[in-house]
Amino acid sequence: MSRPARAVAVPVPGGDLQVGVWDASDAGEPGGDAPTIMAIHGVTSSHLAWELLAEQLPGVRIVAPDLRGRGRSNELEGAAGMVRHADDLAAVSRGLGLGPVVVVAHSMGAFVAMVFAARHPDLVARLVLVDGGLPLDAPAGLSPDELVDAILGPTAARLTLRFDSTADYLDFWRPHPAFQNDWSPALERYLAYDLVPAVGESTAGGGPLLRPATSYATTVEDTIDMNTTSTIADAVAALHRPATLVTVPRGLQNEEPGLYPERYLQGLLAANPAIVHERWPDFNHYTVVLSDAGAARLAALVRRELAQRPAEEPLAR
Repeated sequence: MSRPARAVAVPVPGGDLQVGVWDASDAGEPGGDAPTIMAIHGVTSSHLAWELLAEQLPGVRIVAPDLRGRGRSNELEGAAGMVRHADDLAAVSRGLGLGPVVVVAHSMGAFVAMVFAARHPDLVARLVLVDGGLPLDAPAGLSPDELVDAILGPTAARLTLRFDSTADYLDFWRPHPAFQNDWSPALERYLAYDLVPAVGESTAGGGPLLRPATSYATTVEDTIDMNTTSTIADAVAALHRPATLVTVPRGLQNEEPGLYPERYLQGLLAANPAIVHERWPDFNHYTVVLSDAGAARLAALVRRELAQRPAEEPLAR
C-alpha cells in the first residue's frame, strides 16, 4: 500500500462519521488544489473499497466516508435510509470544503449518490454510478428479512456470524466465487478492516470474538428504503447532473444475470435517456471495484469525468 488514507471525523447527527481521505501525492498540503472525487461504498462495505482506485489515481484526492452503520461509523446513533446518508455526505462535503465534485459510487452507494445529487445539487458536479443507482427489479410482497435475503443473500447472512480471528475471517472469504481470480493484499486489508470486537462475546481461549462491522439492522433499513419506497424513483426523476452508469453481467456470487438483467436494464435506460451507460463484461459486482483490472478501468472513466466541464444547466429529460 503506497498511498494510505488518513482518517477524518465529521460531526453528523448521532456522532462522528469516519471518513478516509487519500490526499493527492503531488498536491503539497492536504487538500491543496488537486482534483477531488467523493467515493461512496456499498451496503456492507467501507471506505477501503476504494484503495485500489486510489492507487490508480495518485493525482486525485479521494474522500470516502464509512457510511453510518458500516466500518468505523457503525456505532452512530439514529435512523439510516437514503436521505440520512445523503445528508451525511453533505456534512462531509461542507465540512471539508469540497464544493461540487465528481461522485463515484458503487452498489448501494450509487443509490445514496442519486439522493445526494437530488437533495444537494450544489455539491455534485457529475455522477459515476457503478452497478447501482437505478431501481432494482426487486420482488414484491416479501418481509424485510426475505427482501434482504433475496437481494443480498450470503452477503447479509455473513453479518450474523462470529470469527475467532482475522485469519479465520479471511479463510471464510477465500472460497468466495467472486474473488477466485482476484484475491490480493488490498482485498485482505479491506476484509480485515471490516472486523470489530463482538461486545460481550469471547472465544474458547477467552479472547474477544470478532464480527463484521456492518449493522444488520441498518442493512435491513436501507434495503427497504431502496426497494419499497419512492425514494430512489423520486431522486432519479429529480436528477439534473450528468450521470454515467456502469453495469456488469454477474452479481454478488459471480452469478448471471447480476443486479441488472439485460431486458430489465434496457427498459431502465429507455426511461432515462440522459444517463450514459457502459456495460463492462469482464467483471462481477465486486471485482468491478475490488480488483486491479476493475480499478484501472474505473480510474480511466473517472479521469474522463474530471476532464469534463461542470454542468451549468439542468439536463434535459
